[in-house]
Amino acid sequence: MSIDMSDIDVTDQGAITDLEQDIASAILGAEDEAGLEEVRIAALGKKGSVSELLKSLGTMSPDQRKVMGPAINGLRDRVTGLITHRRSALKTKALEARLATEKVDVTLPVREAAAETGRVHPIAQVMEELTAIFADMGFSVAEGPDIEDDFHNFTALNFPPGHPAREMHDTFFLPPGADGQRKVLRTHTSPVQVRTMQTKTPPIRVICPGRTYRCDSDQTHTPMFHQVEGLVIDKGAHLGHLKWILEEFCKSFFEVEGVKMRFRPSFFPFTEPSMEVDIQCDRSRPGEIRFGEGSDWLEILGCGMVHPNVLRNCGLDPDEYQGFAWGMGIDRIAMLKYGMSDLRAFFEADVRWLSHYGFRPLDFPTLAGGLSA
Repeated sequence: MSIDMSDIDVTDQGAITDLEQDIASAILGAEDEAGLEEVRIAALGKKGSVSELLKSLGTMSPDQRKVMGPAINGLRDRVTGLITHRRSALKTKALEARLATEKVDVTLPVREAAAETGRVHPIAQVMEELTAIFADMGFSVAEGPDIEDDFHNFTALNFPPGHPAREMHDTFFLPPGADGQRKVLRTHTSPVQVRTMQTKTPPIRVICPGRTYRCDSDQTHTPMFHQVEGLVIDKGAHLGHLKWILEEFCKSFFEVEGVKMRFRPSFFPFTEPSMEVDIQCDRSRPGEIRFGEGSDWLEILGCGMVHPNVLRNCGLDPDEYQGFAWGMGIDRIAMLKYGMSDLRAFFEADVRWLSHYGFRPLDFPTLAGGLSA
């Protein structure tokens, strides 16, 4: 809209009436808010037709100003009102047009929010459960690097030179460094125990969960898996304490009122004496294991008193301190508790598997509320 103000007699009320009619016609003819904005600028903008009339009041005589002032200001107010009304009508029209094109099928199921569809991996869940159980017994969590040197992974743990566990069929070796020494992907989380004993003064009570690596792959083994190990170092630590801790852990983790366990002699380079632990279970039902009942036995972990050589290698006096340690596969106990038959499925990133076995986010396990609730 463009009006030549040179053709308008600012003192002629008839000309002002004609101008108002032209502006009103342009307002009503605007098809959308953008067109209406152009009309508003042409009329009420800095150089708009109505604005120019208002500027002309300063050049009029006092008598003319008395007559034309109210007329021009009234014109401005009426034009502003028309624009406001037309803008509201255009907004309503645009909304109706949008609603007519955007249809929603209310019979479709509502899409769940990301926080509802996401799932916590069973390994992460079991790590939280382990932490909750052992934290209640006064244990803290210790962590260490996945890439280790020979001393922390083998020598400090009383593995003699030439021990089979040092060979290529068990261990992932990395290329030699500048010093000629080869680093390894840790084969257990025991190096974390070594680092803890080297840096902390007893009494020590820690668990060491984390990833470990070995050259092995089948239904019950994967090249990368998860372990949790526990360590207690004190002046009076003994096997009675170890048995109580493991019994309490099994009752809490498998959420049963009582368990029967048996400790069988075994051998580990870093413990003496060494034992393997079986837990009572019932495997009479196909594809199901029940703990705390039945007449079957299932091995779940290894343990023992920390070897004096390990204490010496870590700077502790075995005549003053003694301790015990244990270790178990997190993936294995997750399989036992939640009925998973193939360890490889843990690492295949199958969303369907995770949706079935995964846990709802923000449901943190607690001893009071239930670990797997």
